[in-house]
Amino acid sequence: MRARGGLVALDTDVLVHLARGDTTGQAINAEHSLMSLPDAPILSSVVEAEVRSLARFNGWGAPKLQRLEELLLNLNRLDAGDPDIVAAYVILYCAARERGRYREFRQNDLWLAATACAAGAAIITCNGRDFKWLDPDFVPVVVIENLA
Repeated sequence: MRARGGLVALDTDVLVHLARGDTTGQAINAEHSLMSLPDAPILSSVVEAEVRSLARFNGWGAPKLQRLEELLLNLNRLDAGDPDIVAAYVILYCAARERGRYREFRQNDLWLAATACAAGAAIITCNGRDFKWLDPDFVPVVVIENLA
């Protein structure tokens, strides 16, 4: 499943698996050919901050950090402060609150969803439960099985 125009936005867990090169990362590459898509996958600035924080906190070594840097360089980075993304955040936040789903999402997931919504992209994640609050009419979510 892909959104309009085949655009995809990557969740933090997907980037972690790709940087590790583990079984799940290999399956993601094989199934979705992310680096071969006509349009580079979307990287939310919030997801970038989260994955860089995890890498630093967990003391990733030079090889894994190098893979992460190479990966990030090949993504289309969108800044969460972009007015269209902020507007999408407001819409998604209010929709979730109106449906009584406010406590089900975390802020970083909401920012990723807003980024995907503004760009017309689907989210690729290994943590589908993180997006159960999200109305698929706003943003489709593709859940990849975590094989690691």
